Amino acid sequence: MGASAYNQRVMCGIVAYAGTKQAVPFLLEGLKRLEYRGYDSAGVAVVNGGILEVLRSTGKLSNLNNLLDRQPLEGMIGVGHTRWATHGGPSEANAHPHTDCTRKVAVIHNGIIENYLPLKALLLEKGHAFQSATDTEVLSHLIEEELAAVSATCGEAALSGEDLLLRAMQRALKKVRGAYALAVLWSDAPGVVMAAKSDSPLVIGVGDEEHFMASDVPAFLKHTRRVVYMEDGEFAAMRKNACSFFDAQGLKIEKIPKIVDWDTSMAEKGGYRHFMLKEIHEQPKAVENTLRGRLFPLGHATLERETGLTAEYLQFVNQVHIVACGTSWHAGIVGKYLLEKHARIQTQVETASEFRYRRPVLTPNTLVIAISQSGETADTLAAIRLAKQSGAKVLSVCNTVGAAISRCADFDFQTHSGPECGVASTKAFTGQLVALSTLALHLSYARECMSDEEAFEWVDQLKKFPDLVRRALQLEPQVLEIARSFSQVQHCLFIGRGINYPAALEGALKLKEISYIHAEGYPAGEMKHGPLALIDSKMPVVAIATQSEIFEKVLSNIQEAKARGARIIALCTEGEKRLVGMAEHILELPPVSEFLSPALNAIPLQLLAYLIADLRGCDVDQPRNLAKSVTVE
Repeated sequence: MGASAYNQRVMCGIVAYAGTKQAVPFLLEGLKRLEYRGYDSAGVAVVNGGILEVLRSTGKLSNLNNLLDRQPLEGMIGVGHTRWATHGGPSEANAHPHTDCTRKVAVIHNGIIENYLPLKALLLEKGHAFQSATDTEVLSHLIEEELAAVSATCGEAALSGEDLLLRAMQRALKKVRGAYALAVLWSDAPGVVMAAKSDSPLVIGVGDEEHFMASDVPAFLKHTRRVVYMEDGEFAAMRKNACSFFDAQGLKIEKIPKIVDWDTSMAEKGGYRHFMLKEIHEQPKAVENTLRGRLFPLGHATLERETGLTAEYLQFVNQVHIVACGTSWHAGIVGKYLLEKHARIQTQVETASEFRYRRPVLTPNTLVIAISQSGETADTLAAIRLAKQSGAKVLSVCNTVGAAISRCADFDFQTHSGPECGVASTKAFTGQLVALSTLALHLSYARECMSDEEAFEWVDQLKKFPDLVRRALQLEPQVLEIARSFSQVQHCLFIGRGINYPAALEGALKLKEISYIHAEGYPAGEMKHGPLALIDSKMPVVAIATQSEIFEKVLSNIQEAKARGARIIALCTEGEKRLVGMAEHILELPPVSEFLSPALNAIPLQLLAYLIADLRGCDVDQPRNLAKSVTVE
């Protein structure tokens, strides 16, 4: 698999069902839980009585739901898809599932087929008729070609429809270059859904007299907790009462289901207006889950048990590279502050998309920390592979058990924040910050950079932190009043210093991605080097001014902005009086150790972005042009 396939991998949602019940209700239910993965179009296909039936619609899943109310489909085996458009714009013709010329094969696909144009040209020469502008449709026609070829070469040897389809898919995918997770129906093999995976996520749910398939576990969590994660190059034949797995050569392999311990309600809105608001309010629990069992004993034992990092290896490491994208990159910058200040390890942090296109100096003494909420971020995966090729070891910090980044890494640290459905990351970000704080604690202590007294004080602060987050969430009514005052602004600046500079970056990102207000984050000390030119009486400046070693310097930066007419929204520590009269709005947060302050300061900034976006009537959970964990270059 070349690096270029990772460049363009996208995130659509796929689901499939085989059982004793009607498939369509599950397909719609599963797609609803995966709609965050794409919402340009949706479609389903079922096989009933040996006949393949397909329905598709543009726009959000509700449009497909309405169509199925008017044209119901029956069948106990089926597939469904929700699309984030890449090749070919959002349209019914470009929606999945895609069929072949015989209308017997239906394919749903997450990923990109890089060589689809030459494949399409060859298929057109052979007389195939294409109905879409997508890369995916070549798969249905390739499988059609190979079904005919396999049938012809078998002669009198009787093969089941399932065996024919498996062989045809294996032959077809040998001609494909790209990333894919795909599920295939063939009306001549009416009892099976065939699947294949390469560099896109695919998981099987094992039930009683029914099996499920999806891009992500929440799609079927209501029905089963037993899951099997497919690996690259594997195939699966899913029936109502069994699921068989095969390697790339078609040899049968055994895979043991794992038990997912997520609460089903975690994948629902739980009475909140949006998933994002629910996930903001889930952060105290998410922090508790990230910390559980990880604070004692201090030092080597816990870190080795949780991540696989040994004491010997920790002494061997002399530099760290943190790679991530988007919100996870902001968490990585906080990680740099923590590791350099407390563990005394030289640390660099950069976006994965930049890391992979230069020539980073990596050695066997380098630890690369890859941070990703989904565990499927394409550029971060490519960065991991580059690091490993250079001889470095990789530690993943991930929120999705069994995801590709965790499987590819040498060491794994799960945040256990629970499924996050809103496109804008909230609780996963907080979980990453707490996980990095926990890692910094154990690394510092193991490397003898932290005394027993300092370590136990750090532990005490981490244990108290979930309650501090609960207190921060109580600021929501005050934040709502601020949101009402600023919901119609066009621009906003966020400033912070030191470990809270990345908190300013994250606050700006949250506001711009869900409210579509132009927002920028700056180091407060850089205001004199350009950003002050933007300030006038209409410009809000959100200043992170909680207690720190450089609080007085931040205060001076706020005064500079105020003197030029800025409308100041300040975050400060409870009891701080020096901002009274300087800031138009003040949000007081409970006292917290500076190393945890970015995670606490994130709470009101998330609420501010959410409430402004909601007041503006924006689609908070599914902001325009965005999908969760997507990299398209």
